[in-house]
Amino acid sequence: MKKLINNPTNVVDEMIEGYVKAFPQYVKQLPENKRSLVTAKETRQGKVGVLIGGGSGHEPAFMGYVGDGMADGVAVGNIFASPPPDPIVEATRAIDKGAGVVYVYGNYAGDVMNFGMAAELADLEYGTSVGMVLVTDDVASAPKEESHKRRGIAGEFFVTKAAGAAADKGYDLEEVVRVAKKANDYTRTMGVGLTPCSLPQTGKPSFELEENEMEIGLGHHGEPGIEKGELQQADQVADRLVADILADMPLHAGDKVAVLVNGLGSTTRMELYIMFRRVEQILSKKGIEIHRSYVGDYSTSLEMGGCSVSLLKLDDELTEFIDHPADCPMYVQR
Repeated sequence: MKKLINNPTNVVDEMIEGYVKAFPQYVKQLPENKRSLVTAKETRQGKVGVLIGGGSGHEPAFMGYVGDGMADGVAVGNIFASPPPDPIVEATRAIDKGAGVVYVYGNYAGDVMNFGMAAELADLEYGTSVGMVLVTDDVASAPKEESHKRRGIAGEFFVTKAAGAAADKGYDLEEVVRVAKKANDYTRTMGVGLTPCSLPQTGKPSFELEENEMEIGLGHHGEPGIEKGELQQADQVADRLVADILADMPLHAGDKVAVLVNGLGSTTRMELYIMFRRVEQILSKKGIEIHRSYVGDYSTSLEMGGCSVSLLKLDDELTEFIDHPADCPMYVQR
């Protein structure tokens, strides 16, 4: 598979270099660790810091989430691999304004281990209080009774949005953690994979699907889904994804949601809007109000084909955080 790269070994560092040069008004690279990026704007003393991170290859996640009303820093890992503790700790030090830092990250073994180690180091070496929020929105990755085992995928956008807004409003560490965990508890995601991606180091497909096949519940790194079958029309796919979400998190007439239809890398906006059209039809028929919608590439898997649908069930509190202004390279919300 063709890619516009130089030496495959250097793709992540060259990407970060280009990103920082493209958006100097938003982010800066820490001299202590080139995999640590923080907001370019000076944040106020007493504000809780929000730190995110994970493997590369999911752009605009996670770097694109750093900005006003969102995250204050990000630690960047290798492709589909957790960042080690060092860049997490360096970013933590840089964004700590005396009120502690909240880590928001997906439920993957490497992230759980490395963010956990970083939290301990930040406390022991610098006295920084760290709150931890694990994102577990992927319905396909574990049954409801074992939801703590679920992966974190595109729904992490909603959790970061809630955490960033709460911190921006001046909530303390404990409250920012509470709000972010609530957003996670109220978020569900289901995805479908159509075509594989390829790692720059290998140039080979990360998994195999026949030309007429799709896979429901495929993970963002190519982890097996729950069902592989013949490619269906967009309406049928949307029906299935939303049905699985509603079976796990029932919604009723009068309920209000935020909707994210997320592209996985190579899916066109045309396809994503066709999918959103059907999602809106399903929810409207059930009397469920879409308060805000997000359509586009928010958390990708290199050039993987397919998409995911995320629903965040809103109450008055979460609506306030979702509506809070944000300004980052990924998107602007006023």
